[in-house]
Amino acid sequence: MTLTEIIILAIIQGITEFLPISSSAHLILPSVLLGWENQGLAFDVAVHVGSLLAVMIYFRADIGRMLVAWFGSGFSKNQTDDSRLAWWVIIATIPALIFGFAGKAFIEEYARSALVIACTTIGFGLLLWYADKKAALNKHIYDMTWKSALIVGMAQAIALIPGTSRSGITMTAGLMLGLDRESAARFSFLLSIPVILGAGLLATIDLVSAPDPVDWNALIIGAVLSFVSAYACIYLFLAWISRIGMLPFVIYRMLLGVILLLFVFA
Repeated sequence: MTLTEIIILAIIQGITEFLPISSSAHLILPSVLLGWENQGLAFDVAVHVGSLLAVMIYFRADIGRMLVAWFGSGFSKNQTDDSRLAWWVIIATIPALIFGFAGKAFIEEYARSALVIACTTIGFGLLLWYADKKAALNKHIYDMTWKSALIVGMAQAIALIPGTSRSGITMTAGLMLGLDRESAARFSFLLSIPVILGAGLLATIDLVSAPDPVDWNALIIGAVLSFVSAYACIYLFLAWISRIGMLPFVIYRMLLGVILLLFVFA
């Protein structure tokens, strides 16, 4: 990988991991438009580490409260808002784990095409627009129940299909359940922590058995740039989302999907 490729791919990963615009759609663009080769397992692990550190550091206070509350009262009848939220993150993670292990081989073989990514980018983008337009926006993140957490978790499992956007589909589900935009986004970001950690661990396991040499300079640069771009993305998205809504991201998804379709059928 050249330095230009490292910089562009790391920034793409950091930004698109948390915006509702599909990271898989963006990571396929360099290969479609520029003919770049796959970045490899080691680089994939590095940028995931950067993204994971960004979301954990940004939400460090929330994570700390949730852990203290969960270990303190999570198994008692006297649940607190934070202990319940910790349970909702756990519950919402389970469907992705189940469907991830069950459907990984099928998705790898049949769903990683530019056509599938283009269609899901457009289709789930329109669903995001509908959810944002019809959303009641009258519930806070602490108003969630185990049922609503499970629904968001089931939606997250759909994001195993490339182009869906994990953050996009979980925010869509949150909005449909009546969460305000910031709460839907915050729960999506908190839910990303175990998912990114799991994906990173699986990639690391694959990396250990891979014979490819490791370019440590590329990994360090990729991790740092992914961290910086992901942290800035989270900060700005939460600051702006209540005012701008989801429409700008929906429009962007439509344009991106059309571009991919043009390359598919060109």
